[in-house]
Amino acid sequence: MKISTFARHGREGFRNLSRNGWMTFASISSVTITLLLLGVFLILAYNVQLFSQQIEDQVEMNVLVKDGTERAQVLELERQIKSLPAVGEVTFVSKEDGLQQLKEKLKDNQELLNGLESENPLPDKFIVKAKNPTDTGYVAEKLSALPLVEKVNYAKDTVEKLFSVTKFVRNSGAVFVVGLSFLALFLISNTIKVTIFARRREIEIMKLVGATNWFIRWPFLFEGLLIGLFGSILPILLLGIGYDYLVRKVAGVMLFTFAPFDPLVYSVALILVGIGALIGMIGSMMSISRFLRV
Repeated sequence: MKISTFARHGREGFRNLSRNGWMTFASISSVTITLLLLGVFLILAYNVQLFSQQIEDQVEMNVLVKDGTERAQVLELERQIKSLPAVGEVTFVSKEDGLQQLKEKLKDNQELLNGLESENPLPDKFIVKAKNPTDTGYVAEKLSALPLVEKVNYAKDTVEKLFSVTKFVRNSGAVFVVGLSFLALFLISNTIKVTIFARRREIEIMKLVGATNWFIRWPFLFEGLLIGLFGSILPILLLGIGYDYLVRKVAGVMLFTFAPFDPLVYSVALILVGIGALIGMIGSMMSISRFLRV
């Protein structure tokens, strides 16, 4: 296609927006509402994903060392633990450090622990995290099999339920985003179809005088592209302002950390622009096809 012809189609598509003022407004409004809903859910889904990851990252195992284990043996045990492929972080806590930490937790009731320094009942232990939190159960089994390990504590039932919930949340989020994208395509294509229906006579005349299908399609594709782009502007502005307020004003009282404004909002903005433009063009393509059969 020549550049001049391409430019002509672009100008024609832009003029079509002003020629059909109310229909254009209806189409852009449909795109705006749909993309706003999609953008809100994308931000929500990302933060839920982040929250799930934050919870999973807190999952750790207490690997209790058998009483009477020599320091050299403890070092060898640490080497064995770190050598396991699925093991991530490993932190050694001696019985003395464990007693001190317990005192700090009790604060005003530290006197309850008086006299334990001479006969400390706490064991040496390792705090272990798996590289992948979902491998915690597998890592716990491997650690339990080591000869100098007395016991591995990690709240098995609670952790397994946690992973089931976070997996469900992730899968549900992905399904909902895909479903909402198809809903957006349906709504936008039907709105554009009404716009094109009002100009069906114009299309029939162009076909009868010998215009090719693609010569007719291109202005409508540009029109759909512009509708998608214009329809994404307001959602991006509202999401940017709203999320910035949320992060600055509300995040401090929440139990988890919100994803930072940058790059989340900019990424969502690019996604909305891309989806708006793509769905606008696909909607135009789908809507005009039936009117090209003259």
